[in-house]
Amino acid sequence: MRIPLPQFSTENLHPNHFAEVIETTTTEFLAQCLEPEDLSFPVMPPFGSWVKSYDEESGNEVLAVVTYATTTPIDSVHRARALGLSLSQLREEQPQIFAMLKTEFRVTILGFLTPEASSNGYGGKRCYQYLPPRPPQIHQGVYYCEQEEIIQFTEELDFLRTLLDVRSVPVDSLVAAVLREIYRLRQADRDWLVQAGRKLSTLLKDDYDRLRYILSQVHF
Repeated sequence: MRIPLPQFSTENLHPNHFAEVIETTTTEFLAQCLEPEDLSFPVMPPFGSWVKSYDEESGNEVLAVVTYATTTPIDSVHRARALGLSLSQLREEQPQIFAMLKTEFRVTILGFLTPEASSNGYGGKRCYQYLPPRPPQIHQGVYYCEQEEIIQFTEELDFLRTLLDVRSVPVDSLVAAVLREIYRLRQADRDWLVQAGRKLSTLLKDDYDRLRYILSQVHF
């Protein structure tokens, strides 16, 4: 007999709170999207999008980018099968389907904000573009980053080195996706994009074919 999992209300959560850490390491963490209140699938965060979580012990705010996402059955024994139904038909005829699937995503940590006050820091916090002493703990909330947070964090470009070291994903496509999102949020700031291109050129050791491939995917 299978005992149904408890359902928790998400009505009082912050609007940017959409997931929870379920596995954590020094360089990355795995999170599961919270179930929507209505009959729908959790929205999968875009590849290369920015999220944040917290290390409550230190108060650090940890910033990261999405490198991989998947939707799979909660039951690891049985695979999902094609039903030939639209979403509206699924809601009417197979509503239990929505409780049987989970959406998870993996992120790479790019830096963190400390709670200490700093006249040169972001929003009364100091920004670091390297790994925090500790990643977020299990069951910490995961939030979409605010636009201003991303813009302030990416004033410096050292995070590009960390991105280029990511393994087990198409790293050039990841870098392009991250740059594309920043470029969009910065309202097509070409000066910033030129600086990012120069930084990448140095990190790629003047591999211009690879640099051109990455930048060709960045558009507004």
